[in-house]
Amino acid sequence: MNKINITLPDSSIHEYDAGITALDVAKSIGERLSMSTVAATVNDTLVDATKPINADSTVVIHTADSKIGHEVLLHSTAHVMAQAVKKFWPECQMTIGPAIENRFYYDFDIDGTFSDEDLIKIEEEMHNIVNSNYEVFRKDLSRDEAIKIFSDLNENYKLEIINEIDDDEGLSAYTQGDFIDLCRGPHVPFTGNIKYFKLLTTSGAYWRGDENNKMLQRIYGTAFSSKSKLKEYLLFLEEAKKRDHRKIGKELEIFTFDDEVGPGLPLWLPNGGVILNELEELARETEYSRGYKQVRTPHLTKGDLYKKSGHLDLYKDAMYPAMDVDGTDYYVKPMNCPHHHKIYSATPKSYRDLPYRISEYGTCYRYEKSGQLFGLMRVRSMQMNDAHIYCSKDQFSSEFLDVCNMYLEYFKIFGIEKYEMRLSLHDPKHLGKKYINEPELWIETERIVKDTLVEGKINFVEIPGEAAFYGPKVDVQVWSAIGKEFTLATNQVDFAIPKRFDLTYMDSDGKDQTPLCIHRAPLSTHERFVGFLIEHYGGDFPVWLSPVQIAILPVSEKTNNYAFEVENKLKTAGFRTIVDDKADKIGSKIRNTEIGKVPIMLILGEKEANNNTVSVRRRFIGDEGELSIDKLIEKVSLEVKKRSLPYRKSE
Repeated sequence: MNKINITLPDSSIHEYDAGITALDVAKSIGERLSMSTVAATVNDTLVDATKPINADSTVVIHTADSKIGHEVLLHSTAHVMAQAVKKFWPECQMTIGPAIENRFYYDFDIDGTFSDEDLIKIEEEMHNIVNSNYEVFRKDLSRDEAIKIFSDLNENYKLEIINEIDDDEGLSAYTQGDFIDLCRGPHVPFTGNIKYFKLLTTSGAYWRGDENNKMLQRIYGTAFSSKSKLKEYLLFLEEAKKRDHRKIGKELEIFTFDDEVGPGLPLWLPNGGVILNELEELARETEYSRGYKQVRTPHLTKGDLYKKSGHLDLYKDAMYPAMDVDGTDYYVKPMNCPHHHKIYSATPKSYRDLPYRISEYGTCYRYEKSGQLFGLMRVRSMQMNDAHIYCSKDQFSSEFLDVCNMYLEYFKIFGIEKYEMRLSLHDPKHLGKKYINEPELWIETERIVKDTLVEGKINFVEIPGEAAFYGPKVDVQVWSAIGKEFTLATNQVDFAIPKRFDLTYMDSDGKDQTPLCIHRAPLSTHERFVGFLIEHYGGDFPVWLSPVQIAILPVSEKTNNYAFEVENKLKTAGFRTIVDDKADKIGSKIRNTEIGKVPIMLILGEKEANNNTVSVRRRFIGDEGELSIDKLIEKVSLEVKKRSLPYRKSE
């Protein structure tokens, strides 16, 4: 038998018989590794651990503890769940069952809905499938074979998927026991590799997220490599549920949605308005100090503008339909970029005017499918912390780096300790389709961005195939206080659109040049960022950001008048206050204020009224003693000015 060389990640080279699998390689290293192996990367291609290797290759073995291996485990568990569902509901039709972050789901076309009792029954059958330890086989299929298999099974959604796959793209299915599913894979070698899992919730979901399609029934679940990791994640979900921005946003009267207004169109209540004003003030201060000029643009624009920018060609599905106004198509704006380009071109520019930085909290409208809407995180109306920087090539690195440093300053203000810069690059295969067809400019711009990040000592990871259609971008992932991941900020390079808009500046030699454009949104949209902050703080905002900063609690009616005197002084000093002058006991007032998550309480009894003082009580801290009103104002004013983080017991 022929021999082949297998190179492992530590650069060691081992000789094996041709036809060996990654699982066999794992066994040769150690039994424990082989039992944990769920997939492998062979010559940079992710494959089943049981796929034969017939030539010299580099091999990376993935266990369920690795990021890639965990995704394979999750996706395989979705198949096990679908197999269990088909046992009890053989007439239901399967659609898709992907892995998502630490979870999986599968959508089913079924009469009725899944109950909590159904989930228990499905989970029990999943354990039976796992204990049966079925071998998982991959079968590569021709188009005709795939159509016949899934026609015979009456799986109409699978047939729809097959018919949408390009003829030159391979088709495959996976089997375990008597179950088969259309899938690219890879999957675990045996169902017994899946041990620790839990079904979580059910929900309705439109097929392909389109409300014009049928409502399906979705089951969410999770799986991990160990019992302890599963338990840890379930505890995390419980904490995340308590911090859900939809729940807290309603309780604290920050925002609401209304059916008559429309899905995905948030209404900001007065408390939410306070938070937005504070965020905008922070942005204004930060941008002013960096030389930005504020602008305003309309919500409605002729379609010709979006044709010129390329949005109508590449982004139309995410835009609201056109409105015919006197025979001309108008659109509500999906983004601010083209309008800012028009502002740049409104007056002649020379090299002395660059960099030219303009910003606005512009309202944009995007048609998100109903099935994709989610609280404030996925909406149809959004107010974006937007800006565009027009600069020369020589200025690009310092401008781009300054935006990245602006992110870091914001992260410090909001107590964001974990973050990741993701450099999204283009995929050459999609030039002219997903990306502007300028291959040389793509290569040059991506090199400049990489060099800038390296020189600025900004840690980043590269994500191929996720660039904006007009240039590479840096997307910023952040993690909340409990470790929940969010996509927030973006920093994009636009090398092509300025030329389309004939944007120029006169250089020092009197010649016209085309500027580069940096598009940045470090505070994301109001909707996404406030949603994040609600969950990050659990509703316990820092004093500077709290809708109500100080609650004044008179102990009895005798001190009500003094309470209002104190309130007047605090309001004059610029604080947001309330007075609870109801005839409740002080303990009840304190509890109600705690529920409202007001950071500072002032307890006013006869002693405080006589001494012209206040007794201060902090959320999470408790009593802080008696202060004069002037001293309180001085202390809290400094805290607000510094935009200090919320107090905690450890502080």
